[in-house]
Amino acid sequence: MIRPMTIADYDGVIKLWTEAGLPHKPQGRDSKEHIRKELDGQTSVFMVAEDCGKIVACALGTHDGRKGWINRLAVHPSFRRSGLAKQLITEVEKTFIEKGIEVFACLIEENNKTSMELFEGVGYIKMQNIIYFAKKIDPEC
Repeated sequence: MIRPMTIADYDGVIKLWTEAGLPHKPQGRDSKEHIRKELDGQTSVFMVAEDCGKIVACALGTHDGRKGWINRLAVHPSFRRSGLAKQLITEVEKTFIEKGIEVFACLIEENNKTSMELFEGVGYIKMQNIIYFAKKIDPEC
């Protein structure tokens, strides 16, 4: 079952990230307080997939009013290659479309070939001419 995330799902999502090998920053951007703030805001589209009451996949999406970003996509190792990731991407995109967002993007670390293949497989195009810059006030963000 795929549904919107609630703050009650926080511990299950953190457990999933750990089991899936996804790095996270529990003292910064991934703290319960920070996730609660995002969930309460108007720019997040956080979805989880459950199996027998356990969170087995999630996707955190955000938007800036014109572009939707799919972030933090994770699937439990025992549920990989089941189509859950594609289903989550589709659900996040549907919600973006309902909000008037028609451009979707994601950032993928260059060594994550599996994610690149996944997103290419659902119609995303690798942009060769974009270089990502970041500035962090707090290294935990």
